[in-house]
Amino acid sequence: MKKLLTLIALALLAATTVRGEALDSLALLVQRGDSLMKQYNTYEALKYYQQAYDQAKAQGVTRFSMNDDFSMSKPYVPEDQIPRQIRLKLADCQYKRANYREATELLKNMPEDSLTHEAFRQLANSYRQQADMGSYKYWAARLLEHYPMDGEVVAGLTLAYARSDQPQNGIVCALKYMLKDSTNILVNRAGAEAWLLNGDYTAAIKLYECLLQQGDSAFSTLYSAGMCYAKIDSLERAYQCLKPAFLQSGMQHANCAWRLGVVCVDTYRYEEGIACLELATKLLLPDTTAMKAITLSQGEAYYLTEHYDKAVESWKQHLAYNPSSIATYYNIASAYYYFLPDGQEAKKYYEKFLSLARKEEKPTQQLKEMIEKAEMLLRTTNFGKNSKPVSRPHRAPALRTTMK
Repeated sequence: MKKLLTLIALALLAATTVRGEALDSLALLVQRGDSLMKQYNTYEALKYYQQAYDQAKAQGVTRFSMNDDFSMSKPYVPEDQIPRQIRLKLADCQYKRANYREATELLKNMPEDSLTHEAFRQLANSYRQQADMGSYKYWAARLLEHYPMDGEVVAGLTLAYARSDQPQNGIVCALKYMLKDSTNILVNRAGAEAWLLNGDYTAAIKLYECLLQQGDSAFSTLYSAGMCYAKIDSLERAYQCLKPAFLQSGMQHANCAWRLGVVCVDTYRYEEGIACLELATKLLLPDTTAMKAITLSQGEAYYLTEHYDKAVESWKQHLAYNPSSIATYYNIASAYYYFLPDGQEAKKYYEKFLSLARKEEKPTQQLKEMIEKAEMLLRTTNFGKNSKPVSRPHRAPALRTTMK
Protein backbone atom coordinates (compact mmCIF):
# COMPACT_ATOMS: atom_id res chain seq x y z
CA MET A 1 0.00 0.00 0.00
CA LYS A 2 2.81 2.42 0.94
CA LYS A 3 4.55 1.55 -2.30
CA LEU A 4 1.37 2.38 -4.28
CA LEU A 5 0.99 5.74 -2.56
CA THR A 6 4.62 6.53 -3.23
CA LEU A 7 4.16 5.80 -6.94
CA ILE A 8 1.06 7.99 -7.10
CA ALA A 9 2.87 10.83 -5.35
CA LEU A 10 5.81 10.57 -7.72
CA ALA A 11 3.44 10.59 -10.71
CA LEU A 12 1.65 13.69 -9.42
CA LEU A 13 4.97 15.41 -8.80
CA ALA A 14 6.12 14.62 -12.30
CA ALA A 15 2.85 15.93 -13.77
CA THR A 16 3.11 19.09 -11.71
CA THR A 17 6.67 19.58 -12.89
CA VAL A 18 5.68 19.11 -16.52
CA ARG A 19 2.75 21.50 -16.13
CA GLY A 20 4.99 24.04 -14.45
CA GLU A 21 7.45 23.78 -17.30
CA ALA A 22 4.60 24.28 -19.76
CA LEU A 23 3.46 27.42 -17.95
CA ASP A 24 7.03 28.69 -17.84
CA SER A 25 7.29 28.09 -21.57
CA LEU A 26 4.04 30.01 -22.16
CA ALA A 27 5.28 32.86 -20.01
CA LEU A 28 8.51 33.04 -21.99
CA LEU A 29 6.67 33.11 -25.33
CA VAL A 30 4.33 35.87 -24.13
CA GLN A 31 7.23 37.88 -22.70
CA ARG A 32 9.06 37.72 -26.02
CA GLY A 33 5.92 38.80 -27.84
CA ASP A 34 5.39 41.70 -25.43
CA SER A 35 8.98 42.85 -25.87
CA LEU A 36 8.61 42.91 -29.64
CA MET A 37 5.28 44.75 -29.45
CA LYS A 38 7.01 47.50 -27.46
CA GLN A 39 9.31 47.86 -30.44
CA TYR A 40 6.27 47.94 -32.79
CA ASN A 41 7.55 44.74 -34.40
CA THR A 42 4.18 43.07 -34.88
CA TYR A 43 5.60 40.68 -37.47
CA GLU A 44 7.89 38.89 -35.01
CA ALA A 45 5.54 39.34 -32.05
CA LEU A 46 2.77 37.55 -33.93
CA LYS A 47 4.91 34.40 -34.18
CA TYR A 48 5.42 34.20 -30.41
CA TYR A 49 1.82 34.98 -29.52
CA GLN A 50 0.60 32.39 -32.02
CA GLN A 51 2.98 29.78 -30.56
CA ALA A 52 1.73 30.56 -27.06
CA TYR A 53 -1.88 30.30 -28.26
CA ASP A 54 -1.30 26.97 -30.01
CA GLN A 55 0.64 25.55 -27.06
CA ALA A 56 -2.03 26.53 -24.53
CA LYS A 57 -4.70 25.03 -26.76
CA ALA A 58 -2.81 21.77 -27.21
CA GLN A 59 -2.08 21.42 -23.50
CA GLY A 60 -5.52 22.48 -22.33
CA VAL A 61 -4.16 25.38 -20.27
CA THR A 62 -7.14 27.43 -19.15
CA ARG A 63 -5.59 29.59 -16.44
CA PHE A 64 -2.47 31.63 -16.80
CA SER A 65 -0.81 34.40 -14.80
CA MET A 66 2.01 36.84 -15.37
CA ASN A 67 1.37 38.93 -12.25
CA ASP A 68 -0.99 41.39 -13.92
CA ASP A 69 -4.73 41.82 -14.03
CA PHE A 70 -5.10 38.44 -15.78
CA SER A 71 -4.41 36.57 -12.55
CA MET A 72 -5.29 33.02 -11.60
CA SER A 73 -7.87 34.43 -9.22
CA LYS A 74 -10.05 35.33 -12.20
CA PRO A 75 -13.02 32.97 -12.53
CA TYR A 76 -12.54 30.18 -15.03
CA VAL A 77 -14.78 30.38 -18.07
CA PRO A 78 -15.50 26.83 -19.30
CA GLU A 79 -16.18 27.79 -22.92
CA ASP A 80 -12.86 29.62 -23.28
CA GLN A 81 -10.20 26.95 -23.68
CA ILE A 82 -7.37 29.48 -24.20
CA PRO A 83 -6.17 31.79 -21.40
CA ARG A 84 -7.80 35.20 -21.68
CA GLN A 85 -4.50 37.02 -21.62
CA ILE A 86 -2.99 35.11 -24.53
CA ARG A 87 -6.17 35.41 -26.60
CA LEU A 88 -6.34 39.19 -26.06
CA LYS A 89 -2.66 39.71 -26.88
CA LEU A 90 -2.90 37.67 -30.07
CA ALA A 91 -6.08 39.53 -31.09
CA ASP A 92 -4.41 42.88 -30.40
CA CYS A 93 -1.46 41.92 -32.60
CA GLN A 94 -3.72 40.73 -35.41
CA TYR A 95 -5.79 43.91 -35.19
CA LYS A 96 -2.71 46.13 -35.43
CA ARG A 97 -1.68 44.19 -38.50
CA ALA A 98 -5.14 44.88 -40.02
CA ASN A 99 -6.05 41.20 -39.97
CA TYR A 100 -9.56 42.05 -38.88
CA ARG A 101 -11.10 38.68 -39.66
CA GLU A 102 -8.70 36.89 -37.32
CA ALA A 103 -9.21 39.55 -34.65
CA THR A 104 -12.98 39.05 -34.69
CA GLU A 105 -12.61 35.25 -34.58
CA LEU A 106 -10.46 35.56 -31.46
CA LEU A 107 -12.71 38.02 -29.65
CA LYS A 108 -16.31 37.44 -30.65
CA ASN A 109 -16.92 34.36 -28.51
CA MET A 110 -15.29 35.68 -25.37
CA PRO A 111 -17.65 36.58 -22.51
CA GLU A 112 -18.22 40.33 -22.40
CA ASP A 113 -16.85 40.60 -18.86
CA SER A 114 -13.59 39.14 -20.18
CA LEU A 115 -13.20 41.85 -22.83
CA THR A 116 -11.17 44.91 -21.96
CA HIS A 117 -12.32 48.29 -23.26
CA GLU A 118 -9.64 48.17 -25.95
CA ALA A 119 -10.67 44.65 -26.96
CA PHE A 120 -14.30 45.78 -27.21
CA ARG A 121 -13.23 48.59 -29.51
CA GLN A 122 -11.09 46.30 -31.62
CA LEU A 123 -13.95 43.84 -32.01
CA ALA A 124 -16.44 46.50 -33.10
CA ASN A 125 -13.99 48.27 -35.39
CA SER A 126 -12.85 44.99 -36.96
CA TYR A 127 -16.41 44.38 -38.09
CA ARG A 128 -16.65 47.92 -39.45
CA GLN A 129 -13.41 47.42 -41.38
CA GLN A 130 -14.95 44.30 -42.90
CA ALA A 131 -18.05 46.33 -43.90
CA ASP A 132 -20.20 44.17 -41.64
CA MET A 133 -22.21 47.10 -40.31
CA GLY A 134 -24.82 44.94 -38.62
CA SER A 135 -22.19 43.31 -36.40
CA TYR A 136 -20.44 46.64 -35.91
CA LYS A 137 -23.63 48.24 -34.61
CA TYR A 138 -24.30 45.31 -32.30
CA TRP A 139 -20.84 45.31 -30.71
CA ALA A 140 -20.61 49.09 -30.55
CA ALA A 141 -23.93 49.12 -28.71
CA ARG A 142 -22.69 46.39 -26.34
CA LEU A 143 -19.54 48.40 -25.68
CA LEU A 144 -21.61 51.44 -24.76
CA GLU A 145 -23.57 49.36 -22.27
CA HIS A 146 -20.29 48.94 -20.39
CA TYR A 147 -18.63 52.28 -21.29
CA PRO A 148 -21.41 54.80 -22.07
CA MET A 149 -19.11 57.82 -22.08
CA ASP A 150 -16.87 56.62 -24.90
CA GLY A 151 -17.68 59.57 -27.15
CA GLU A 152 -15.74 58.26 -30.13
CA VAL A 153 -17.80 55.07 -30.20
CA VAL A 154 -21.03 57.04 -29.62
CA ALA A 155 -20.21 59.16 -32.67
CA GLY A 156 -19.33 56.11 -34.76
CA LEU A 157 -22.51 54.27 -33.82
CA THR A 158 -24.64 57.36 -34.41
CA LEU A 159 -23.24 57.71 -37.93
CA ALA A 160 -23.62 53.99 -38.60
CA TYR A 161 -27.31 54.21 -37.75
CA ALA A 162 -27.82 57.44 -39.70
CA ARG A 163 -26.09 56.16 -42.83
CA SER A 164 -27.97 52.86 -42.87
CA ASP A 165 -31.45 54.41 -43.01
CA GLN A 166 -31.90 54.43 -39.24
CA PRO A 167 -31.34 58.13 -38.43
CA GLN A 168 -33.85 58.02 -35.57
CA ASN A 169 -31.72 55.42 -33.78
CA GLY A 170 -28.67 57.60 -34.37
CA ILE A 171 -30.44 60.60 -32.88
CA VAL A 172 -31.36 58.63 -29.75
CA CYS A 173 -27.79 57.34 -29.43
CA ALA A 174 -26.34 60.85 -29.61
CA LEU A 175 -28.95 62.39 -27.32
CA LYS A 176 -28.24 59.89 -24.55
CA TYR A 177 -24.65 61.03 -24.51
CA MET A 178 -25.47 64.73 -24.91
CA LEU A 179 -27.59 64.68 -21.75
CA LYS A 180 -24.30 64.30 -19.87
CA ASP A 181 -21.87 66.03 -22.22
CA SER A 182 -23.02 68.51 -24.85
CA THR A 183 -19.54 69.69 -25.82
CA ASN A 184 -18.08 66.63 -27.54
CA ILE A 185 -17.36 67.73 -31.11
CA LEU A 186 -17.39 64.23 -32.60
CA VAL A 187 -20.76 63.41 -31.04
CA ASN A 188 -22.23 66.77 -32.02
CA ARG A 189 -21.11 66.30 -35.62
CA ALA A 190 -22.61 62.83 -35.74
CA GLY A 191 -25.84 63.95 -34.09
CA ALA A 192 -26.18 66.85 -36.52
CA GLU A 193 -25.74 64.51 -39.47
CA ALA A 194 -28.37 62.17 -38.06
CA TRP A 195 -30.84 65.05 -37.81
CA LEU A 196 -29.88 66.15 -41.33
CA LEU A 197 -30.46 62.68 -42.79
CA ASN A 198 -33.74 62.49 -40.86
CA GLY A 199 -34.87 65.60 -42.73
CA ASP A 200 -35.09 67.81 -39.63
CA TYR A 201 -32.91 70.67 -40.82
CA THR A 202 -33.86 73.05 -38.04
CA ALA A 203 -32.68 70.62 -35.36
CA ALA A 204 -29.54 69.91 -37.36
CA ILE A 205 -28.80 73.63 -37.66
CA LYS A 206 -28.88 74.05 -33.89
CA LEU A 207 -26.12 71.48 -33.52
CA TYR A 208 -24.10 72.91 -36.41
CA GLU A 209 -24.34 76.35 -34.84
CA CYS A 210 -23.03 74.89 -31.58
CA LEU A 211 -20.14 73.35 -33.47
CA LEU A 212 -19.31 76.62 -35.21
CA GLN A 213 -19.39 78.41 -31.85
CA GLN A 214 -16.98 75.79 -30.53
CA GLY A 215 -14.59 76.75 -33.30
CA ASP A 216 -15.18 73.66 -35.41
CA SER A 217 -14.20 74.74 -38.92
CA ALA A 218 -13.89 71.28 -40.49
CA PHE A 219 -15.03 71.01 -44.10
CA SER A 220 -17.78 68.54 -43.21
CA THR A 221 -19.25 70.90 -40.61
CA LEU A 222 -19.22 73.96 -42.88
CA TYR A 223 -20.55 72.05 -45.88
CA SER A 224 -23.36 70.31 -44.00
CA ALA A 225 -24.32 73.51 -42.18
CA GLY A 226 -24.50 75.29 -45.53
CA MET A 227 -26.71 72.54 -46.92
CA CYS A 228 -29.09 72.84 -43.95
CA TYR A 229 -29.29 76.62 -44.22
CA ALA A 230 -30.09 76.26 -47.93
CA LYS A 231 -32.85 73.77 -47.13
CA ILE A 232 -34.57 76.26 -44.82
CA ASP A 233 -34.00 79.15 -47.28
CA SER A 234 -31.52 80.96 -45.05
CA LEU A 235 -29.48 81.59 -48.16
CA GLU A 236 -27.08 84.23 -46.85
CA ARG A 237 -26.06 81.96 -43.98
CA ALA A 238 -25.75 79.11 -46.46
CA TYR A 239 -23.36 81.21 -48.53
CA GLN A 240 -21.30 82.10 -45.45
CA CYS A 241 -20.77 78.39 -44.75
CA LEU A 242 -20.42 77.01 -48.26
CA LYS A 243 -17.90 79.61 -49.44
CA PRO A 244 -15.21 78.79 -46.82
CA ALA A 245 -15.97 75.07 -47.19
CA PHE A 246 -15.36 75.30 -50.94
CA LEU A 247 -12.10 77.18 -50.45
CA GLN A 248 -11.02 74.69 -47.79
CA SER A 249 -11.52 71.87 -50.30
CA GLY A 250 -9.04 73.52 -52.62
CA MET A 251 -11.98 74.30 -54.92
CA GLN A 252 -12.07 70.61 -55.84
CA HIS A 253 -15.22 69.38 -54.10
CA ALA A 254 -17.72 69.01 -56.92
CA ASN A 255 -20.92 68.94 -54.88
CA CYS A 256 -19.82 71.93 -52.82
CA ALA A 257 -19.12 73.88 -56.02
CA TRP A 258 -22.56 72.95 -57.28
CA ARG A 259 -24.40 73.90 -54.08
CA LEU A 260 -22.44 77.12 -53.72
CA GLY A 261 -23.16 78.01 -57.33
CA VAL A 262 -26.90 77.57 -56.84
CA VAL A 263 -26.85 79.65 -53.63
CA CYS A 264 -24.85 82.37 -55.39
CA VAL A 265 -27.46 82.57 -58.14
CA ASP A 266 -30.26 82.71 -55.57
CA THR A 267 -28.50 85.54 -53.70
CA TYR A 268 -27.86 87.52 -56.92
CA ARG A 269 -24.11 86.79 -56.99
CA TYR A 270 -24.51 85.78 -60.62
CA GLU A 271 -20.95 85.96 -61.86
CA GLU A 272 -19.65 83.99 -58.88
CA GLY A 273 -22.47 81.50 -59.30
CA ILE A 274 -21.68 80.99 -62.98
CA ALA A 275 -18.00 80.37 -62.17
CA CYS A 276 -18.88 77.80 -59.50
CA LEU A 277 -21.39 76.02 -61.69
CA GLU A 278 -18.96 75.86 -64.61
CA LEU A 279 -16.35 74.32 -62.32
CA ALA A 280 -18.92 71.88 -60.93
CA THR A 281 -19.77 70.85 -64.48
CA LYS A 282 -16.17 69.92 -65.15
CA LEU A 283 -15.80 68.08 -61.85
CA LEU A 284 -19.07 66.18 -61.96
CA LEU A 285 -19.20 64.96 -65.55
CA PRO A 286 -20.69 62.51 -66.30
CA ASP A 287 -22.88 62.50 -63.16
CA THR A 288 -26.32 62.70 -64.77
CA THR A 289 -28.28 63.56 -61.63
CA ALA A 290 -25.98 66.40 -60.69
CA MET A 291 -25.78 67.70 -64.24
CA LYS A 292 -29.55 68.06 -64.40
CA ALA A 293 -29.49 70.51 -61.51
CA ILE A 294 -26.31 72.29 -62.56
CA THR A 295 -27.31 73.01 -66.14
CA LEU A 296 -30.71 74.25 -64.99
CA SER A 297 -29.13 76.72 -62.55
CA GLN A 298 -26.51 77.71 -65.11
CA GLY A 299 -29.22 78.59 -67.59
CA GLU A 300 -30.98 80.83 -65.12
CA ALA A 301 -27.74 82.50 -64.03
CA TYR A 302 -26.79 83.30 -67.64
CA TYR A 303 -30.31 84.47 -68.37
CA LEU A 304 -30.44 86.83 -65.39
CA THR A 305 -27.08 88.33 -66.37
CA GLU A 306 -28.41 88.83 -69.93
CA HIS A 307 -26.14 86.24 -71.53
CA TYR A 308 -29.09 84.81 -73.43
CA ASP A 309 -27.12 82.73 -75.90
CA LYS A 310 -25.27 81.00 -73.07
CA ALA A 311 -28.54 80.54 -71.19
CA VAL A 312 -30.02 78.73 -74.17
CA GLU A 313 -26.88 76.62 -74.50
CA SER A 314 -27.10 75.57 -70.83
CA TRP A 315 -30.80 74.82 -71.06
CA LYS A 316 -30.21 72.67 -74.13
CA GLN A 317 -27.56 70.79 -72.17
CA HIS A 318 -30.14 70.32 -69.44
CA LEU A 319 -32.55 68.77 -71.94
CA ALA A 320 -29.87 66.26 -72.88
CA TYR A 321 -30.00 65.01 -69.28
CA ASN A 322 -33.69 65.68 -68.69
CA PRO A 323 -35.61 65.65 -72.02
CA SER A 324 -39.01 65.76 -70.30
CA SER A 325 -38.40 69.16 -68.66
CA ILE A 326 -41.48 71.07 -69.82
CA ALA A 327 -40.48 74.47 -68.45
CA THR A 328 -37.05 74.30 -70.08
CA TYR A 329 -38.58 74.09 -73.59
CA TYR A 330 -40.69 77.13 -72.77
CA ASN A 331 -37.69 79.05 -71.43
CA ILE A 332 -35.62 78.35 -74.52
CA ALA A 333 -38.49 79.36 -76.82
CA SER A 334 -39.04 82.61 -74.89
CA ALA A 335 -35.33 83.44 -74.96
CA TYR A 336 -35.26 82.95 -78.72
CA TYR A 337 -38.46 84.93 -79.24
CA TYR A 338 -37.80 87.92 -77.01
CA PHE A 339 -34.06 88.37 -76.88
CA LEU A 340 -31.95 86.65 -79.50
CA PRO A 341 -34.30 86.76 -81.63
CA ASP A 342 -34.74 83.70 -83.82
CA GLY A 343 -38.34 83.14 -84.78
CA GLN A 344 -37.85 79.72 -86.29
CA GLU A 345 -36.13 78.35 -83.16
CA ALA A 346 -38.73 80.05 -80.96
CA LYS A 347 -41.54 78.36 -82.89
CA LYS A 348 -39.82 74.96 -82.73
CA TYR A 349 -39.39 75.08 -78.96
CA TYR A 350 -42.87 76.48 -78.29
CA GLU A 351 -44.27 73.54 -80.27
CA LYS A 352 -42.12 71.07 -78.31
CA PHE A 353 -43.30 72.70 -75.12
CA LEU A 354 -46.96 72.34 -76.07
CA SER A 355 -46.56 68.71 -77.13
CA LEU A 356 -45.42 67.86 -73.59
CA ALA A 357 -47.52 70.33 -71.64
CA ARG A 358 -50.81 69.17 -73.14
CA LYS A 359 -50.11 65.66 -71.85
CA GLU A 360 -50.09 66.77 -68.22
CA GLU A 361 -53.13 65.27 -66.50
CA LYS A 362 -53.25 67.86 -63.72
CA PRO A 363 -51.66 71.07 -65.01
CA THR A 364 -50.98 73.81 -62.49
CA GLN A 365 -52.39 77.30 -62.95
CA GLN A 366 -48.94 78.46 -63.96
CA LEU A 367 -48.68 75.78 -66.62
CA LYS A 368 -52.14 76.65 -67.96
CA GLU A 369 -51.05 80.27 -68.39
CA MET A 370 -47.87 79.18 -70.18
CA ILE A 371 -49.91 76.98 -72.54
CA GLU A 372 -52.28 79.84 -73.35
CA LYS A 373 -49.37 82.20 -74.00
CA ALA A 374 -47.57 79.73 -76.30
CA GLU A 375 -50.76 78.95 -78.23
CA MET A 376 -51.50 82.65 -78.67
CA LEU A 377 -48.00 83.38 -79.99
CA LEU A 378 -48.14 80.48 -82.42
CA ARG A 379 -51.51 81.73 -83.75
CA THR A 380 -50.63 85.39 -84.10
CA THR A 381 -46.91 85.58 -84.82
CA ASN A 382 -45.00 85.30 -88.07
CA PHE A 383 -42.00 83.30 -86.89
CA GLY A 384 -39.53 84.25 -89.59
CA LYS A 385 -35.77 83.87 -89.20
CA ASN A 386 -35.29 87.51 -88.20
CA SER A 387 -38.75 88.21 -86.84
CA LYS A 388 -38.96 90.48 -83.84
CA PRO A 389 -41.45 90.35 -80.99
CA VAL A 390 -44.21 92.94 -80.93
CA SER A 391 -43.06 93.98 -77.47
CA ARG A 392 -40.00 92.93 -75.45
CA PRO A 393 -40.53 92.50 -71.73
CA HIS A 394 -37.89 93.54 -69.26
CA ARG A 395 -37.48 89.83 -68.58
CA ALA A 396 -38.70 86.85 -70.47
CA PRO A 397 -40.84 84.47 -68.45
CA ALA A 398 -38.03 82.12 -67.50
CA LEU A 399 -39.02 79.90 -64.62
CA ARG A 400 -37.39 78.27 -61.66
CA THR A 401 -39.75 75.44 -61.13
CA THR A 402 -39.93 71.85 -59.99
CA MET A 403 -42.09 71.20 -63.02
CA LYS A 404 -40.73 68.60 -65.39
